[in-house]
Amino acid sequence: MTTKDHILQILTIFTLLVAIFSVTGCVDSETTPDDEVDDHDITATQTTASDEEAILKIFHAGSLSIPMAELEEKFETLHPIVDVQREPAGSRACIKKITELDKQSDILASADYTLIPTMMMPEYTDWYIAFAKNQIVIAYTDDSKYSSEVNSDNWYEILRRPDVTFGFSNPNDDPCGYRSVMVTQLSEAHYADDNIFDDLMGDNTAITMTFENGTYTAVMPASEYIEPNTKKIMMRSMEVELSSALETGEIDYFYIYRSVAVQHGFKFVELPAQIDLSSVEYADKYSTVRLKTANGNIVIGTPIVYGITIPNNAMQPELGIEFIKLLLSADGQNVFINNGQPPIVPAVTNDAEKVPAELGALL
Repeated sequence: MTTKDHILQILTIFTLLVAIFSVTGCVDSETTPDDEVDDHDITATQTTASDEEAILKIFHAGSLSIPMAELEEKFETLHPIVDVQREPAGSRACIKKITELDKQSDILASADYTLIPTMMMPEYTDWYIAFAKNQIVIAYTDDSKYSSEVNSDNWYEILRRPDVTFGFSNPNDDPCGYRSVMVTQLSEAHYADDNIFDDLMGDNTAITMTFENGTYTAVMPASEYIEPNTKKIMMRSMEVELSSALETGEIDYFYIYRSVAVQHGFKFVELPAQIDLSSVEYADKYSTVRLKTANGNIVIGTPIVYGITIPNNAMQPELGIEFIKLLLSADGQNVFINNGQPPIVPAVTNDAEKVPAELGALL
């Protein structure tokens, strides 16, 4: 499939997402979709004696670790002789295991649905389902410096202070990382301060920012050459690796998904919707910021939407379908709601004709 075809495919799913977001609204952890999706309930059926022992392998974004662990437990209760084995990592790293390292996985779940068409299609899959939303926040604890002062109006000023340390994940590996960079650049226009990106990231890493034709592009060096100022910034491959650093006081703040902050019991600053990548209302504004990864891929700022697929090399595609059915069910949706991550109800796909028929009935 050509690059043009990929772009057309992304535009098609984005149009669908705009429509569904307009119905379901933006991030709202209080929304309960049960009444809307009664038909999505799945009957708790045990595996039969004819089932053979099997391993269900799942590569998924680190920010999905807690809800996926809960779904694993539910799935193994329904299928007692199935062993669900999960490998959390940055979404790009998860996909590269399949596309570059020739590893097999029965499910791939990305924190950025656009990575599936741009990195996996058409060789490794030809469909995906967009199933959940999120937003970027600034997490902290009571022990963080100036925690009693920080708010949505001054968070960047707090991070600027010389005695404050903060973290974000590696943009070459993880969507939360490149989204952190995008949020920082978008902040300049929102707060009318042209130095936010340079003061926080540009002057403390080898990440550079260019501006052309109304679009900002952050340019990533190879990961070994990012050279974060370790007296100011902590960078890790996966955003959830920064959670323990916050808990132990190694850093004062870090950029993270709202769902992860909720799951870990962190306090957090909710950023304005104009910059937190949560709302399709500001999709045009988000798209004014892009990031070029070290391997030359261009990532465009978009609302945060998670995607899931079954790779073509899956060893247990039937079990993969059953797991995704659980994820899309009312029970599965409540797992995400309870973990601070609103599901998209109903979920949407890029191609209803290519998605497995058993899943198409749930969309």
